[in-house]
Parts: sequence; structure tokens; C-alpha cells
Amino acid sequence: MSVPHREHGMEDLCSAGMELYERALRQGQLPAEDAQAASCLIDLGLLRPAVDDPIRWEPVAPVVALHRLLRTSAERIASERRHEARLAETFGSLMRIADPPLAATGTRTIQLLTGTEPINRAITEALADASEELVTVQPRAGLTGERGQVADAASLGRDQAALDRGCRIRTLYPHTLRHFPIIAARCERLKGDVQIRTLDEVPDRLILIDRTVAFVPAGEDGKLALEIRHPAIVDHLATTFDRLWRLATPMYPVAAPRPSHNGITPRQHAIAALLVEGHTDAVIADRLGMNIRTARVHIAKLAATLGSQSRAQLGFLIGRSGILDREP
Repeated sequence: MSVPHREHGMEDLCSAGMELYERALRQGQLPAEDAQAASCLIDLGLLRPAVDDPIRWEPVAPVVALHRLLRTSAERIASERRHEARLAETFGSLMRIADPPLAATGTRTIQLLTGTEPINRAITEALADASEELVTVQPRAGLTGERGQVADAASLGRDQAALDRGCRIRTLYPHTLRHFPIIAARCERLKGDVQIRTLDEVPDRLILIDRTVAFVPAGEDGKLALEIRHPAIVDHLATTFDRLWRLATPMYPVAAPRPSHNGITPRQHAIAALLVEGHTDAVIADRLGMNIRTARVHIAKLAATLGSQSRAQLGFLIGRSGILDREP
């Protein structure tokens, strides 16, 4: 039983047409009424009227049909490409109007970088031209394991090259990373003007080179970043960093002690400020760069110091104690 023919595009060969074409190849011809039942065979040039018997149709050799169909397809593709070229030309001027402004050098002032390798390559290329300073904000210690070792070796190499050219490096970390072995080891391996300070909270990652180009995250997974060369934005980021730097506690090369006040440590002071804002333990831990277990230990110590019996009472006692009225 033959497959019924259905309506379809003129450039397709349906299962009914395929069945009839196979039969025509085997038999050498088809009755006219059968050929008409699958019009796609005629539209595609797979059948033609027999010279000696007009009421019968004979198949065109597959190799001949394929060659003709491929040529037709190539011509159609070429036509589409010409159409694309015309569209690109038409919209080219409009795209130039809508594109972000370019710096005097012709470089885009803000560019989205996609992928870890392109981001690292852009940072390396920018740092290769550095002659004055590299400043960074690092909310985390970095990767661990083999990937971390490879990434750390690459960044050490480019940082040392910048130091060798007379640059200085200033980095802000959260207080919770002050005693991380990987940070201490990195400081010892770098030779040159390297300074590190810490704060209770730091913003997301920032890399600022010679106060001319900055890199900031554009996503949470680290695979998107913005390369910023807009002078006003770069200057704003540099000013913000300088203000945070003045508030930060020196860590390297000389570490300054962080004194406690009335039994409240600086870390507990930072936690207290977030507690009265109503943040959960998880949010506090994330913002201060510690795990939630450590955050809860500090919250418990703070509660014990203030004599609190509940979370609600702790917020009240923090406010009444006045510990937030003075800097840690």
C-alpha cells in the first residue's frame, strides 16, 4: 500500500514521493496518474514525460537530479548571501550611530568580554603596557587545586613583570582572608612594591591598571566581564578604591593590629552592623567572606558578650550598647 501524498514545500521530497521515485527507478517508468499523485517529483525534476509514450513518465537519473538540485541550492544560498550583504550595508550606518562611543585611539570605551580565557588574555595584554600601578579588589582568595595553581602561576608571572617595570601593586581583601596561606605565600613570592590592606567588606572584584583601564565582573559565574576605558568611569573607580584604601587596615608588608573595644572584636563589630540591618546568617557570611559556620560562631560570641538570649534581643542590645556609634 503506497503512502498517501501530503502538501509540503516545493523543495522537499516527501515519503510518498520517495516511494514513487524508487518504484520508477526499479520499473523504468510510471503511469501518468501515479506521477501526478506526487507532484513534488515533477516539481523537483525527478520525473519527465517519456519521449515515446507521453502518458507515461520516466525517472531522471539520481546523479543528474542531485547535481541539478545542488546547483539550484547553491544559487539560492548565493542569492541569500547577496541579500545579507545588502542588509549589512543598509544597517551599517545605523549601527555606527547606535554603537558605544570610541576613545580617541579608536578603542571601545566599554567592551563585554565572554569566557575565562578571553578575560584573562585581555587583562594580561593591558597589564603588559602598565608602567605605574595595578590596584585590585579581591573578595576571595582564588581557585584551589590544579586549576588554581595554573591560574596563580599565570597571574604571578604577569604581576612580577609589572613590578619589574617599576609598577606598584595595591590589593584590598576582606579581613577574613588575612591569614590565608595562599595570600601570604603570594606576597613572599612577589618582589617589589606590593601592599595589601583589608576591610570587613569589600566590593566585587576590581582590576584597575594605570588608572586607564578597569575590569569588573558582568556576571556571577566569572565568565563575563566588562573592560572599561571610559575616563570618567575609570576615574570614579580609582577614587572609590582610594577611599576604601584609606579606611582599610594594613596587612602587608607590615600588619597593623586590629584592637577590640569592650570585648567586641572588629569582626564582631562588622557582624553587629549587618545583624541590625536584618540580614540572615547566610548573607552575613557571604558579605564578610566567611563560611556560615564561622559566622554563627561569631554571632554566638557577640550574643554572649552582650548577654543576649535570643536573636531579637541581640539586635536590641546591639543598638543599646552603642558599639555601632564608634569605628572598630
